[in-house]
Amino acid sequence: MLDELLAAGAATGAAAVVYVAAAARVVRQYERGVVFRLGRLRKDIRGPGFTMIVPVVDRMRKVNMQIVTMPVPAQDGITRDNVTVRVDAVIYFKVMDAADAVVRVEDYRFAVSQMAQTSLRSIIGKSDLDDLLSNREKLNQGLELMLDSPAVGWGVSIDRVEIKDVSLPETMKRSMARQAEADRERRARVINADAELQASKKLAEAAGVMSDQPAALQLRLLQTVVAVAAEKNSTLVLPFPVELLRFLERAAQQQGPPQVGQAEGQTEGQAPPQPVPQPEPQLPRVDEAPGLTAQQPPAVTG
Repeated sequence: MLDELLAAGAATGAAAVVYVAAAARVVRQYERGVVFRLGRLRKDIRGPGFTMIVPVVDRMRKVNMQIVTMPVPAQDGITRDNVTVRVDAVIYFKVMDAADAVVRVEDYRFAVSQMAQTSLRSIIGKSDLDDLLSNREKLNQGLELMLDSPAVGWGVSIDRVEIKDVSLPETMKRSMARQAEADRERRARVINADAELQASKKLAEAAGVMSDQPAALQLRLLQTVVAVAAEKNSTLVLPFPVELLRFLERAAQQQGPPQVGQAEGQTEGQAPPQPVPQPEPQLPRVDEAPGLTAQQPPAVTG
């Protein structure tokens, strides 16, 4: 009798061990357990730690709640300004409702991947090339909104979407390089013209100062001579002396007023007398009497 009791206890213990082994489940910290009992969803979502299910009757599916990084395959498309590009992206998402992620969609990872590819092609067709290259933040937000709307029904939340790379044809790259070079050349010419304008204004101001202070011009001349001599040239060309220029200027000012007065007198008064040409002597003709010429007719007496 004792042996039978021991055998029954051993059998019961073995059955209990087998039951516990079959029913025991361990859910990790970043997972949630969705339990189906005879095909029906149980409302209690199993949290992390040790949990028990009914063997054969219950079936538990674990769902990862971590943020998933999924690369989106490169998509070929034509932009709104008719440029062929190849764009790839990366999407970050996580499961918010484990029950919806298991029940509402067959494979939420595959669904999110396909939705990301179609949304990426759609955003390429609606955008210009300049937006794809320089305004990616706006495009990322647009992609996130396009993906988040259907993903909410799957129990998935889109964390963010990033466009990784935009590949352009070689001809377009060369055209953009020429455009950038022409733009830089234009800016260089504008800057050079602006510098010339500022330099001309400064030179005009310097000329005004030097005209008021003649000694400044002579100092500038000496500075120029020193600068030329510092180059170690074999020939040094000196400009015309300033003092001689001043002497010639004073001489021209002294001779100038009489000529001006004489010109004014001639203008206000009558014109100067012209010399009267003397008549050339005329020889008498043969048929005329001596002493008479063609210019002097004979006197008539009454």
